[in-house]
Amino acid sequence: MGDQIQAVITDIEGTTTPISFVTQKLFPYAQARLADFVTVHQHDLEVMDALKPMGQPLEAAIQTLQQWLAADRKETPLKTIQGLIWEEGYASGALLGEIYPDAADKLKAWKQAGLRLFVYSSGSVQAQKLLFGHSNCGDLTGIFEGYFDTKIGAKTDAASYREILKQVALQGSEVLFLSDSEKELDAALAAGLKTACLAREGQSQSAHPIHRDFSAILS
Repeated sequence: MGDQIQAVITDIEGTTTPISFVTQKLFPYAQARLADFVTVHQHDLEVMDALKPMGQPLEAAIQTLQQWLAADRKETPLKTIQGLIWEEGYASGALLGEIYPDAADKLKAWKQAGLRLFVYSSGSVQAQKLLFGHSNCGDLTGIFEGYFDTKIGAKTDAASYREILKQVALQGSEVLFLSDSEKELDAALAAGLKTACLAREGQSQSAHPIHRDFSAILS
């Protein structure tokens, strides 16, 4: 498989980054600040653009965003607002992105070997860049050629991966997608991509090649 691969697309949560960082640090940080942030920044262009598709008055929109956050909904307006809140947190030093060292090391090695690297996460592109740009492994944004989020489509929809292939101008057989989610891997496989399952939490069953960490992937 390694001889054919020209690019790697990686998920974040549970793949490059501990799930606990997202659920126990990022989400609570955004939840505690969401209402005040949207109220204070309601006239900022980025916030206005994020809220516009919701078509709700401010208070109703805030309530909807809070409900989405509590239910871990992958809604683009929420992801955009979260990203803006996290930007403040990273800038102040209150947040530091957590990346598995094995993931950082292998991504750097792949970059040096000439592989094209991309990120596809349900978190906004902005949130992705913040996490990799302010991480315990340093600024890793330079190793990625591009970032994709829910604006391109749901991660469980094969059409999303076909669109990514169009944008990166590669065949599915030339691209490896990494994730801890079986449904996401199934969708990528249906679109023709190669797949590998990151089983960091110890799960032992998958229809895709299983790896405990990045160390042996494409070795």
